[in-house]
Amino acid sequence: MNDTFVTLVGNAATAVEFRETATGGMARFRFAVTARRWDREKQLWADGHTSFYTVWAWRTLASNLAGSVSVGEPLVVHGRLKVREEEREGQRRTFVDIEAVAAGHDLTRGTAAFRRVLRAEPSLTARTPKEAEAVGEDSAKRQEPATELASVS
Repeated sequence: MNDTFVTLVGNAATAVEFRETATGGMARFRFAVTARRWDREKQLWADGHTSFYTVWAWRTLASNLAGSVSVGEPLVVHGRLKVREEEREGQRRTFVDIEAVAAGHDLTRGTAAFRRVLRAEPSLTARTPKEAEAVGEDSAKRQEPATELASVS
């Protein structure tokens, strides 16, 4: 299947909602993207139309978004574009979602301090016994917890 990937630059319009699911964490938030144009006549930047997207993230990205993003912060989001139509209250509505592959703060509008996640939750990275067997992985190796990275000063 051919997916359509997009990269959007905008602002978090809502707080990140995070939930644990059977397959790992899930997060979603609304994302506002406003076009800006140079108005030659007024010699000013003018805001254009604002488009809103629902951004969905899974597993580690979901957890990291929930711990890193607040309403109004500038972000860059890269992911799969999903357009769906639904009928609500007798009207046909179109929804545009982004299934995020990567996201981060927009450093053209500020600075950020990166903090590496030291310990992954084993359930997020562990293979099922059947998957491990298929790639010839030893079950004892599969159950080892992730090792912590030592920080270098």
